[in-house]
Amino acid sequence: MRFMVIVKATEDSEKGTMPSTDMLEAMGAYNEELVKAGVMLDGDGLRPSKHGARVQFDSDGNATVVDGPFAETKELVSGYWVFEVSSREEAIEWARKAPFRGGELEIRPFSTAEDFGEAFTEELQAKENALRETTAQRAE
Repeated sequence: MRFMVIVKATEDSEKGTMPSTDMLEAMGAYNEELVKAGVMLDGDGLRPSKHGARVQFDSDGNATVVDGPFAETKELVSGYWVFEVSSREEAIEWARKAPFRGGELEIRPFSTAEDFGEAFTEELQAKENALRETTAQRAE
């Protein structure tokens, strides 16, 4: 099962405060442990929301762009991991090992083809799989 582990933003991350050398070393060791265990598929930090934008759609599909920064820090994301594990409980156990002092992680499973039911036809699944293969090749 794949899980997105979302690192919630803090006041410091929104200010652009960079972690200490000790924290960078601890995070590097944690990431190395995740990779060696075959758990981490991807992960990265994000710059503060002042560097971002939101695209909001109205009910007619018209898009409006809102530039950052965004006010509600508790609703922002400052980084992520993608874990491949056998269960939600295993994802939680790995997340509990993260070397954070303060802050919050949110763990959410990725949707699977079965989650979409009959609407996600075999033809649509084949197209989705082809797109995934293309993006995986680009990542290499």
